[in-house]
Amino acid sequence: MKRRSLLIGSSSVALAALVGGCRRRDNGLRVLFLEDSVPPQVLKAFRSALSQPLPLSFVPRPQLASIVEQLETWQTAESPQTADLVTLGDAWLTEAIQQKLIQPLEVSSIPGWERVPKPWQDLVTRDRQGALSAAGLVWGAPYRWGSVAIAFRRDKLDPLGWQLRDWADLWRPELAGMLSLPDSPRTVLGLVLKKLGRSVNEANLAAVPNLQDELAALDDQTKFYSSTDYLQPLLIDDTWAAVGWTTDILPVMQGDPRIGAVIPASGTMLFSDLWVRPARSPSTESDPGAIAESALAQWIDFCWQPETATRLSLQTAAASPIFALNASDLPADLRNRELRLPAESILQKSEFLLPLSPASAAQFRQAWSALPRQAWADPSAQQSRRSAA
Repeated sequence: MKRRSLLIGSSSVALAALVGGCRRRDNGLRVLFLEDSVPPQVLKAFRSALSQPLPLSFVPRPQLASIVEQLETWQTAESPQTADLVTLGDAWLTEAIQQKLIQPLEVSSIPGWERVPKPWQDLVTRDRQGALSAAGLVWGAPYRWGSVAIAFRRDKLDPLGWQLRDWADLWRPELAGMLSLPDSPRTVLGLVLKKLGRSVNEANLAAVPNLQDELAALDDQTKFYSSTDYLQPLLIDDTWAAVGWTTDILPVMQGDPRIGAVIPASGTMLFSDLWVRPARSPSTESDPGAIAESALAQWIDFCWQPETATRLSLQTAAASPIFALNASDLPADLRNRELRLPAESILQKSEFLLPLSPASAAQFRQAWSALPRQAWADPSAQQSRRSAA
């Protein structure tokens, strides 16, 4: 994948001082974002839409985990904050709030907030411990989202005479030893819970009948665990089906007609990319200023405008949240793209992975550690660009 920095200045595209950690010396807007999550056309359109010229710096990072590391680095006196906004995956939101890596957003100054569907608003409304709270503060601005899906080899499954449609199909004997799964307890346990008709955020796993047996049976089906390389075995005939994130699966499907994918009919796990505001570093020389504050709100609102949302949904491997629950407003080009926008019947049964209580988190860890997990697991790839756990 080509790595590049997109920096929109007054007249050119150039390399930013943002990555180098230089101190802030301008009144412009600086954004550190997940690579491929914002098309270049959107950045150019935003510059044109500004009411007055402003230095704009947009710098990509290939992994969400590296952005989290940058937020942590900005907490030290030796490395002052150099960005006004960064991309954060919702899986990291609780940790970022608890560690005071980010600060709340003033959504009252962002006119597009009402366009965001309530489930996405609820996802980012938290108390200062990172727990969901209707009376809490808004800690992020969702700008795109995706799902956990099942990718499969058409040429391997078509001759079997059945179609892979739901989580339960992963337990079929024809797929014994032919699965690759993320090395992620929340994701794997989540799909087992969905198969059993339960919530992926189940508070008490001990109350779920047959959970450990079902999890062990799925482990027996699995040949490979990795949160970064789970699609590679599918491409080289080592596995026939793989569970993963649509942002990974869609680009592979576009390049390989052998690969199909499905959002399970019983519902799935959702994720969202957010714009979050780094906490103010004590060593920052100056506040961004009123102009940059206005540009920050304008950028977030710009991402929620229908034309921009359409570009985000068509030109990246994810969808804008403003279309999630508004099928009547769906642009024609986005219809029948169910990997980006699942059917409403599936979406209503799908869930975000929400913060767990310490007791519930311990149960998830215990259930995961009890597995033999004799399948090949990649110890060097425990985090993907999507998942924090």
